[in-house]
Amino acid sequence: MDTQATSTIEDVTAGLGATGYVAARPIALALWLAERLAKPILVEGPAGVGKTELARAIAAWRGLPLHRLQCHEGLDETRALYEWKYGKQLLYTQILKDRIGPLLGDAPGLAPALAKLDGFSDLFFSEAFLEPRPLLAALREPAGCVLLIDEVDKADEAFEAFLLELLADHAVTIPEIGTIRAAVPPIVLLTSNGVRELGDALKRRCLHLHIGLPAPALEARIVAARLPGIAAVLLRQVVLFVQGLRKLDLKKQPSISETIDWARALTLLHTESLDPDLVRETLNLLLKHEADIAAAGPELAGLALKAKRDAEGGMPLPA
Repeated sequence: MDTQATSTIEDVTAGLGATGYVAARPIALALWLAERLAKPILVEGPAGVGKTELARAIAAWRGLPLHRLQCHEGLDETRALYEWKYGKQLLYTQILKDRIGPLLGDAPGLAPALAKLDGFSDLFFSEAFLEPRPLLAALREPAGCVLLIDEVDKADEAFEAFLLELLADHAVTIPEIGTIRAAVPPIVLLTSNGVRELGDALKRRCLHLHIGLPAPALEARIVAARLPGIAAVLLRQVVLFVQGLRKLDLKKQPSISETIDWARALTLLHTESLDPDLVRETLNLLLKHEADIAAAGPELAGLALKAKRDAEGGMPLPA
């Protein structure tokens, strides 16, 4: 990162804002500190609050490529770091097979023949046959990049341990080639939805950032940034309705991403004000479990009426 361009936390906020990402101060502060401490950021919080989008915003703001590793159960270092070009290796094997006779034709015995073949032993595990995966590709970016290790809590502990060298030294070791170190350390973000508890060793190497569900005023700013044409009254009603919905006993509360999707749908439907029937018809954009939709059903009319009344009252949204 260019430290001149981010001399203040406000510069970070403005830079992310230029991409459409509304960053609360804790987010901007974490990024500002990560730059100066050369540490990755571990971003935790429920799904849909903007963890992955933060990495995209940083890359867009900085004009850097984004390399994303989507973690999952069973992910190992070879899938995340590199793989060998087996098709190319097979082709070269065939070429070598066709030429093996002429190459060894004048060898007087087995030992001299093996000595002649020795020079080919490492050819198939060299740079020419290496296919970089996201982690290695990120380290090899000559001008740096943003590396997103998404949902690291879905990977197992062995993979988490493998990440420690990368996070601490911005380097990885490939047994056949050696240690590869980044010329320009990437900006690293790891995200976690809390599927499992991450190890202390990983947490020690990272700055911690928790992104929770936003307060009404912040949520309104986020939705307005994504939907600049939304009417102010409808925006306030949407935010107040969703905030009220989150107070119900639900299996999964609607996140900011669902709020944005719902607001976008309402604008496509040319909605000027929340109507209980329309809310009911579009509720599946906010709630993803049928049990939650059924539980919220009796409350919808009251929540919609209260959101409309409070929005039209003109009181500032709680910060």
